[in-house]
Amino acid sequence: MTVASAAPGTGAVDHPGGGRRAWAVTGLLVVFMMVNFADKSVLGLAGDEIRADLHLSATEFGLANSAFFLLFSAAAIVVGLAADRVSPKVLLLVMAALWSVAQVPSALGGGLAVLIGSRVFLGAAEGPAFPVAQQATLSWFPDERRNLPAALLTVGVTLGVMISAPGLTWLIQHHGWRSALWVLSAVGALWALVWAVYGADSPRTGAPRTAAGAPRRPGIAYRRIFATRTWIGVTVAYFTSYWSVALMLVWLPSYLRHAVGYSASTAGTVVVAPAAVGAAVLFGQAWLTGRLMRRGASGRVARGRIGAGMLAIGAVALLLAPSADGRGAQTALIALGFGFGGAYATVAATTVAELAPANRRGGALGLMNALVTTAGLIGPAAVGALVDAQGAAGYRHAVLLSGALVAAGAVVAYVLIDPERDRARLTTTASW
Repeated sequence: MTVASAAPGTGAVDHPGGGRRAWAVTGLLVVFMMVNFADKSVLGLAGDEIRADLHLSATEFGLANSAFFLLFSAAAIVVGLAADRVSPKVLLLVMAALWSVAQVPSALGGGLAVLIGSRVFLGAAEGPAFPVAQQATLSWFPDERRNLPAALLTVGVTLGVMISAPGLTWLIQHHGWRSALWVLSAVGALWALVWAVYGADSPRTGAPRTAAGAPRRPGIAYRRIFATRTWIGVTVAYFTSYWSVALMLVWLPSYLRHAVGYSASTAGTVVVAPAAVGAAVLFGQAWLTGRLMRRGASGRVARGRIGAGMLAIGAVALLLAPSADGRGAQTALIALGFGFGGAYATVAATTVAELAPANRRGGALGLMNALVTTAGLIGPAAVGALVDAQGAAGYRHAVLLSGALVAAGAVVAYVLIDPERDRARLTTTASW
């Protein structure tokens, strides 16, 4: 049966496969995630310059980056739950405006304390970004059509790194690292202005209705969703993937300079390689998963096994990279390792969206992201301590640790994820 309904106040028509308005909103949210990850990556790109300017050890620099995640997880939980009740358009607009404000203190000046304070504020504002953006995007599409928009949104992450890294590196080298913060503040403010005018909530957003038009009962308790093997498996696997993402954003530019031997300007270009591989992996995963599901494959196969395979490839590449002979071989393995290992976000989001009912999806995505992103709180500081203790060898051991974690995530995903099984168990005793 075909369903079409107008988005309130927009005149847009919502089609089961996603109409023009759905794709326009998706495009804006792709840019939203690009800005989000440019904000995250800027300190990594300017790592050596910041350490020299503020006289920081590797451990102190790692702690400054970890500070970004201090309130990141808590904000993801609170705002993720709010996304089930408050307009996602409003939440996204407020977040983008706060990002712009958060860049200003460090752009103006100050030392380590100012840098940490501004990163804590920025992390709190960016923590809910991915789950709320996923909730806002996926609500425009039915389950069997969600793989491509979810992949596009996650590609925004890689595009944010790919597009911003060379330009921000040039700014940092020629105009100082604080100039890059001013540019990011302006870009965030511009996106907020465009979103205020053209952004929209899906007509599907809101409490589900019965045929008679009355709201349904609240439905499944969050704790029951969080206790499923699928939700646990996705969260653990995504945690290991996010660890590799945090390592890539914060320490990869320095790794390329000090452990592999690239110059600062070359490293700012080479750092794009894992993002490019990740983008290809995301589109490949979306195509393969969508094709399998249209042919009747289960979520266990199309999402659980495909996701586990991606992580396994990434783990093998990361474990091999530090011992590879030659700069080219190391670079290729690093690109494959971080590209495959860090591309799990789409699988995680679409699996949870398949598992959780619509009126619990924001909270289920929010808590998953809150737990997952604690990897960003732990990882950068741990790597900084390794680098201070071991020098260039610390970078190599950090890559090996990331590979081991991603390998464990692959095993967990393969064994635990089965959304149809767990959704059936949830629906036996509760209404959607």
